Amino acid sequence: MALIDARAARVLLTVLIFVLGLGFLYVARNTLIAFLFAIFFAYLVHPAVARIEKWTHSRAVAIAAIYALLIGLLVTFFVFVGPTIAHEGHKLVETLPGLLSQVSSGQIAEQLGAQHGWSAQTRNELQAFLYSHRDDLVNIAQRGGVRLAELAKQSWLLVLVPILAIFFLKDGRGFNNVLLSFVRSEPQRELVQGVLDDLNQMLAHFIRAQLTLAALSFLAYTSCLALLRVPYYLVLSTAGGLMEFIPVVGPLVAAVLIISVALLMNYSHWIGLLIFLGAWRLVQDYVVSPRIMGRSMELHPLAAIFGVLAGSEIAGVLGVYLSIPVMASLRIVWRRWRLYAEKRRFGPLNEYSFSTQISPRQ
Repeated sequence: MALIDARAARVLLTVLIFVLGLGFLYVARNTLIAFLFAIFFAYLVHPAVARIEKWTHSRAVAIAAIYALLIGLLVTFFVFVGPTIAHEGHKLVETLPGLLSQVSSGQIAEQLGAQHGWSAQTRNELQAFLYSHRDDLVNIAQRGGVRLAELAKQSWLLVLVPILAIFFLKDGRGFNNVLLSFVRSEPQRELVQGVLDDLNQMLAHFIRAQLTLAALSFLAYTSCLALLRVPYYLVLSTAGGLMEFIPVVGPLVAAVLIISVALLMNYSHWIGLLIFLGAWRLVQDYVVSPRIMGRSMELHPLAAIFGVLAGSEIAGVLGVYLSIPVMASLRIVWRRWRLYAEKRRFGPLNEYSFSTQISPRQ
């Protein structure tokens, strides 16, 4: 009689390999993040590379042409818009310590009250509230500064990611074949091929749709904040566009940031600013986003929030940006695995399509 059951041994070995794999991914998470961003960048520029490749009949020439075009666009942007954004950002950073001091001491309540005609009782209550919570306000500001410092430390990705993306653009097709060559069983090969196809479809659509949504938000913020004469509108618009990459939480943080800066700078038309932010959020969430993003992600808001919080704990700011595609990828693997398990249990089934519900193709 065997001391260890063969099936139990296989299960334990699988669990051990899975745990070791997760441990390796956690230890090497910074390197993994760089490669993931490189893959995202490759998906972003791949359609343009493929189109130029049809004309030049050379993938290397097509990649070089797209990179030259991107460099030219970046140089043009920073020459004409970059100095203004940098100047506004520098001024805002210089004024923040004084503004935070006024908030923590409660002096800002007196200024806002005088500007908006608040009663003396309202001013005193707000001043007392701010003064009693000054330690919490200072801690929030410090945590925000730490997050910005973490993001600044990852600026090396701006150089490394495009370089790594060149290899994915040039040899990406071969990577799939190499991965499939390790799979001998036909059902397992079908599982891996299905996962790769679904991931390819999801990531390509997600990256382009997310960039489109961020660009639309940037244009909407820039035009409306400039029209409303909001202080530092270019810096705030840039932050709002970048925050659009973070589902659920990002737009809320952007709105709070814009309103906070406007109030601290004694902006008088803050009610109109609130109306614009609310209206744009409704348009973006219920009109623009469903049409552009479609049903390829379909993550429940709770799952999106969990992914954002978990990504923040694992990899900081960059983990937040990667949380949603990672969650969607896990959903793809889970559904493909369910299909694979059903085929092993009940025999061959009809081919399934990647959608919100597992259903046979018509």
